[in-house]
Amino acid sequence: MPNDESSPIVLVAGASGVIGRRFLPELVAHGYSVLGLTRSRSNAQVIERLGATALVCDVYDAPALGAAFENYAPGIVVDLLTDLPDEADRIPRFADANNRMRTIGTDNLLGAAARAGAERVIAESVAWELPGNGALAVEHLENAVLSARGVVLRYGQLWGEGTYHLVRPSAGPTLSVVEAGRLTMQFLGAEPGIYELVDQPFRP
Repeated sequence: MPNDESSPIVLVAGASGVIGRRFLPELVAHGYSVLGLTRSRSNAQVIERLGATALVCDVYDAPALGAAFENYAPGIVVDLLTDLPDEADRIPRFADANNRMRTIGTDNLLGAAARAGAERVIAESVAWELPGNGALAVEHLENAVLSARGVVLRYGQLWGEGTYHLVRPSAGPTLSVVEAGRLTMQFLGAEPGIYELVDQPFRP
């Protein structure tokens, strides 16, 4: 795996989230230079402890985001952005915010990546169907990423420490959060397209 100066810089948006906290150490261990994007200065400390360089910037501030991308020139951009609460029972109240992240947030991130000359974009999606506007937001994200010749990763419902499910849910596609970072690493060089990351065996 790459471990020299010719290796691309990997920028991870949403780096302090449940997947990001597993993914960043994998990147660092494989020799990548890693930037962790967050809008929270407190989360910047988490990112630094994981061995990455924290980049504090709001994805909705398109000019600042573009300037940061041009400054660092990441070769790979990984979009793990969500806007979700810590408590599962509050998810419905965050639906609009999370949909905005998947639409406007995604568009801003892809725009900044394109202008900075990023070679590859990888984005988090979901392996199950969301209701109403949630489905439209997921469709927007996936279409935008595919149009940029990027990679869409449809994750199953995450379970394990730090997620909404301490044990594996009995229904639907799932993915152990312990495995999430390792599996995400495998798609850094994947061909453009949609891939599902779920526990095996999964029977719909």
